[in-house]
Amino acid sequence: MAVRACGLIIYRRLQPAPSSKVTDSIEYLLLQTSYGTHHWTPPKGHVDPGEDDLQTAFRETQEEAGLQASQLTLIEGYKKELQYPVRGKPKTVVYWLAEVKDCNTEIKLSEEHQAFQWLKLEDACKFAEYEDMQATLKEVHQFICSRE
Repeated sequence: MAVRACGLIIYRRLQPAPSSKVTDSIEYLLLQTSYGTHHWTPPKGHVDPGEDDLQTAFRETQEEAGLQASQLTLIEGYKKELQYPVRGKPKTVVYWLAEVKDCNTEIKLSEEHQAFQWLKLEDACKFAEYEDMQATLKEVHQFICSRE
């Protein structure tokens, strides 16, 4: 059976310098796993029985990053489904996009993660070593910029 996971791609806006573009002030939250290859990823996790996908995304974000749904604004119109094999089994991960309401909100990691970073797009793509995640981050960035 295919594994299903859901999560949120979370971003914040810093106060842009007067001379910079709004898009230069956007940073993405990535968490570093404390297991395996210590890869960097947005908060995500497996769907629990009786839960819908979006509930899973918010629950996992709260468990892994300490962010409550009330601290986030879900961005309408963006949803991305990635499919890839994990240990020979198909895995589907569904991501939504959310902006943190206060860019100074504290991140509280669970023991599943050992570090977090707020990263500009270019650095976020370097940290996220998987091509589909890099492509998703670029797509998200375009989506955010097209709404400005």
